[in-house]
Amino acid sequence: MPLFNWQALKEEQVVGTVFSDLDDDNVLGELDMDVFAELFKTKAQAPPADIGTLKMKVAQKASNKVSLLEPNRAKNLAITLRKAGMDANQICTAIETYNLDTLSLDFLELLERFIPSDYELKLIQSYEREGRPLLELSEEDRFMVRFGKIPRLSKRISTLTFMGNFSESIQLLRPQLNAIIAASMSIKSSSKLKKILEIILAFGNYMNSGKRGTAYGFRLQSLDLLLDTKSTDRKLTLLHFLVNIIQKKFPQLHSFYTELHFLDNAALVSLDSILLDVRSLEKGMEVTQQEFEEQQDSLILRDFLSNSNSLMDSVVKDAKTAQNPKTTPPSIFFPIFIRFIKAYKVTFIYLIITCCMSMFQRPPQVDLIAELKRRQVSPLVREGKDGAIEDIITALKAVPFTARSGKRSSRLLSDSGFSDLSPS
Repeated sequence: MPLFNWQALKEEQVVGTVFSDLDDDNVLGELDMDVFAELFKTKAQAPPADIGTLKMKVAQKASNKVSLLEPNRAKNLAITLRKAGMDANQICTAIETYNLDTLSLDFLELLERFIPSDYELKLIQSYEREGRPLLELSEEDRFMVRFGKIPRLSKRISTLTFMGNFSESIQLLRPQLNAIIAASMSIKSSSKLKKILEIILAFGNYMNSGKRGTAYGFRLQSLDLLLDTKSTDRKLTLLHFLVNIIQKKFPQLHSFYTELHFLDNAALVSLDSILLDVRSLEKGMEVTQQEFEEQQDSLILRDFLSNSNSLMDSVVKDAKTAQNPKTTPPSIFFPIFIRFIKAYKVTFIYLIITCCMSMFQRPPQVDLIAELKRRQVSPLVREGKDGAIEDIITALKAVPFTARSGKRSSRLLSDSGFSDLSPS
């Protein structure tokens, strides 16, 4: 065959290039090389090359390399190393210098699986003690030799992974913590909601006065019972009566739900998962601090710690603020208010419709507007859009909370755990 005058690359030159993933042996097995040989043969044609012979030569060349790794592990490592686009020394140097600009997080997470085991380290040490040349090892084995000599290898990779994920982790945690804090503080600071709960407490004590002692508060789950408690004729519920009383006697309370913010967001948060994530971040920060103590000349570690410690402290503080062992989980607590607000609005609309229907049944000379004013029925109040979460939290944190007085009305939730919702 004539020579193809190309510029051939050596084995070490194709690392990280497209050729790393190519398999020319497979192509030889699929094509009819006899036709190719016939078309391109020179006049002094030698016998055609046998495909089996070519493969045997390749196999013999490969068998000259010594492999210390288990075959599947070596194969998977080879695939992983191709994704880096760097040689062994460049990869290991980047790890030793905590260079996240060179190493991607995806690659680090893959590489973490190939931290040498004790058994593999013993094989490498034994090979080196025998004085055998490293060039006889396969590329994957040579990488493991260099990789395994990095001091505190496991901690370094953990530190690099933690540093790379830290910013994203904080960005995921803070909105959830802020939602719980903002929703809790808006409930705690709502004077209108407190007055409504005081009215409900008065109703309950009046209804139970003949059978039970005076209550100073109630569990918030009792709000669901307002729809279950019905009048003698079974046509109205206690919630109907409550809404009607608010419209007639306390119309300023009707818009109570506009003082409550982020209930829907807070109800979706799993506080247990959040607290686990925060604890995981704390442990990662501790490992990074220990690593810096071992490598105090590392500017990368120093800059990271100086920029991240304040963020970490802020998230830990918010986690403690959101955590309250005396209350039910957010996924149970906040939906209580969501259901109450929805039921209140539906009941209010029902009363408006009932009122209008009854007015249309009156003689025509009746002034409907005057009748509505007489009944003191307020128009529907639209909920305003929530502002930016940080602005609301800042405003809510500025609201002063007064200590409880000795009166029963101020102790209406003392038995419910609600009064302890807002963090100290």
